[in-house]
Amino acid sequence: MSLPTAASASIDIAAEPAEVYALVADVTNMGRWSPECRACEWLDEPGQVGSRFTGRNQRGLARWTTTARVLTADPGREFSFATLHHDEDATRWTYHFDGSSTTTLTETFEAVRTPALIAFVEKYLLRNRQRQLEDGMARTLAKIRAAAEHA
Repeated sequence: MSLPTAASASIDIAAEPAEVYALVADVTNMGRWSPECRACEWLDEPGQVGSRFTGRNQRGLARWTTTARVLTADPGREFSFATLHHDEDATRWTYHFDGSSTTTLTETFEAVRTPALIAFVEKYLLRNRQRQLEDGMARTLAKIRAAAEHA
């Protein structure tokens, strides 16, 4: 059983990229959309490159907290962040916003460095982690679309 190294999902949204970006770049919204993230809180200036936030996550009985740092904050185009392990990038999450009057939103996950404990948990406790990530991304994007189209 291999560990997930990358995943990507896209969805079309009937809203302008700047509107969708504003929803995604406010990470305090993520707990409403993600099946795994329960809540996020900014530690620094919201939405700026270099700003950090914490995320509280849960999958089944597994619970964990991460600290993340914003890597890219280009309104209407791209928002990305890295979860950190000992202040180094562990995973990267990127959101690309393509279009003008409507948006194709693409969410991408990339494992940069997987610490041994996390590798153990993903391999033995979080079965089918790749599928969980892919399904979770699709569910997250669907909820973002619902929020953007009903705003």
